Amino acid sequence: MNPSYRDATLDDLPAIVAIYNSTIASRLVTADLDPVTVESRLAWFQAHSPQSRPLWVVEESGDVIAWLSFSDFYGRPAYARTVEVSIYLDERARGKGLGKKLLREALDRAPSLNVDTVLGFVFGHNAASMKLFAGFGFEAWGTLPRVAVLDGVERDLVILGLRLDGQRAASQAMQGMH
Repeated sequence: MNPSYRDATLDDLPAIVAIYNSTIASRLVTADLDPVTVESRLAWFQAHSPQSRPLWVVEESGDVIAWLSFSDFYGRPAYARTVEVSIYLDERARGKGLGKKLLREALDRAPSLNVDTVLGFVFGHNAASMKLFAGFGFEAWGTLPRVAVLDGVERDLVILGLRLDGQRAASQAMQGMH
């Protein structure tokens, strides 16, 4: 699969919400317990902009099959160079390497968005997402033990982080070895 992505438009919001809602039942990806509405996600959608906090969609045969967002971390000016990245895939798109390709593109684009720290907030029991982020050098920067209750089961939230300046330095060092 060779995905092409584009900036989301308001017309994409129903598909974005549908993909998000499709993950709720798994209890692996989000702390929402019930489906959200398009209306409830309008402010979130409007908080994104291609220049600083993009929201991308991936289309296949005219259907949105995935999305990725850069979101503010903690909403205060001193954190402007830090983002939370979220990736959501339609069920048909899972397990095909699309998440990996999107995360690579996000990390490649982050410096041009004045971002040098990328965070992922992942449930500790979500092995696939933990593996995805670890594969790009993300490390566990913190664990919030048993902060979520999903169907009566307490779950940990792991804060995964990656400093891009360190990643670039390691990459440059590797290039220098050749």
